[in-house]
Amino acid sequence: MTAVFDGGSIPDPDSDSVAARLLDAAEKILADKGIRATTMTDVAEEAGVSRSWLYRHFPDKQTLVGAAIIRLIETSWAQSAAELADIEGFEAQLVAGVKIGRRAYDDPGTLLMRMRVREPEEFMACAGAGVQGLVPDLAGFWRPYLKAARDAGEIHARTDIEEASEWIARVMISLGSVPGNHMDPDDPASLRRHFRRYVLPALRIAPVK
Repeated sequence: MTAVFDGGSIPDPDSDSVAARLLDAAEKILADKGIRATTMTDVAEEAGVSRSWLYRHFPDKQTLVGAAIIRLIETSWAQSAAELADIEGFEAQLVAGVKIGRRAYDDPGTLLMRMRVREPEEFMACAGAGVQGLVPDLAGFWRPYLKAARDAGEIHARTDIEEASEWIARVMISLGSVPGNHMDPDDPASLRRHFRRYVLPALRIAPVK
């Protein structure tokens, strides 16, 4: 396939629509070929752009695949937002949040699961590159839940919502993706105990200046 622009038009390199187009193409190629066999040329041709435009958005393959992985995770979160919003109580929302986050990886047949199982080393390397963008995005996801918890008196009234949201994002990423020996992230009772012992008490004390 020859890389061409529709009607000779040149996409704006700063446009979100161009980045989305490139990530759409990357997901298709990844689904067809896997991580190792996917090339930047494949993605550029699938998207109908030149490699130079692709490199303006994503400087290398690892960054591109990492961004595609993170978008898949974020899409899963967006699709599950309604499910989380229907759950009452911040503690219950946190427990459900871990389950939702792990579902993005563990749902059989999904592209995320296939890449993780078939090419674990490549998957982890690329996912690590993409996590830089995941933390602020996930913090934004949790921000309204923290505000609601503060308004309901479930956490301290002077909680710094911006700072706490980022911390919760980091906690959720760790619980959802990093194995451990003393807490089972797939066991709701174990999660509740962890949140009650460590996370919620930290949010209920007066912030230290």
